[in-house]
Amino acid sequence: MIVITAPTGNIGRHLLSLLLGSAPAAGEELRVIVRDPARLPDTARGRVEVVTGSHGDPAVLDRAFAGADAVFWLVPPDASLAPRDAWTGFTRPAVRALATHGVGHVVGVSALGRGTPLAGRAGLVTASLAMDDLIAGAGVAYRALANPSFFENLLEEAGPIREQGVFTDVVEPDRRAPLVAVADVAAAAARLLLDRSWTGTADIPVLGPQDLSPNDLARIMTEQLGRPVRYERRPLDEMYSTLVGHGLNAEFVQGIVDMKRAKDEGLDAGVTRTPDTGSPTSFEQWCARTLKPAVLS
Repeated sequence: MIVITAPTGNIGRHLLSLLLGSAPAAGEELRVIVRDPARLPDTARGRVEVVTGSHGDPAVLDRAFAGADAVFWLVPPDASLAPRDAWTGFTRPAVRALATHGVGHVVGVSALGRGTPLAGRAGLVTASLAMDDLIAGAGVAYRALANPSFFENLLEEAGPIREQGVFTDVVEPDRRAPLVAVADVAAAAARLLLDRSWTGTADIPVLGPQDLSPNDLARIMTEQLGRPVRYERRPLDEMYSTLVGHGLNAEFVQGIVDMKRAKDEGLDAGVTRTPDTGSPTSFEQWCARTLKPAVLS
């Protein structure tokens, strides 16, 4: 039995689709934890066991983890909380439930940066790495999918790209870093969940096929969209003021700022891309399949 948290989110929906195609052949049953079962795809109806509720709720976890062999764990970032509460606080009930029900394997969604000088002052990433330590301390076999930023973050910029031909961030325009499609992260999770021969704890970097800078992204978007797109760098203090002005928790926003600053200082550059750490979806492919329809809609 594999339990999937956040099955309707960006990564979870891709993972659920992959497991629906592979798990039955591998003799695996699937169970999902979801707040609103109506959001599950039609392909999942009658094929997965559904536990309704939040995976931050101990009672929900008790039902969901009973009889489970493996869990896919993803913490939805809660901008109303301080980072530590949003990650480790949310995860503590799960750690207790993992021990209670003897779950053997957990695959979690985390971040790059462990072992770098920046890891302790990287805001949301620091909180995510602390979550990994908490789960690993539960005695389960644990694999943390260590991710850079996602291509999908650019979907938040679809409006400005459409209307002004511009997207913004706070990093240096020529700073190259790994980027990854969420579908590739889901594929890495599916492989681990279906082949649980691994033991102990480890990070599994998922780096995408190449490092790209904001200026590289602008060039590729210009080519793929058939219209000029440029990058504008925003000051960190401006981003902080904007997000706090939108009502987000000030500590959470500071966690975003600290993460962005650490990324601009090379947080994600600590892992070398190899055939094992790279993943296949290029930014060009993602633009054609995902960004272009969003911008042109």
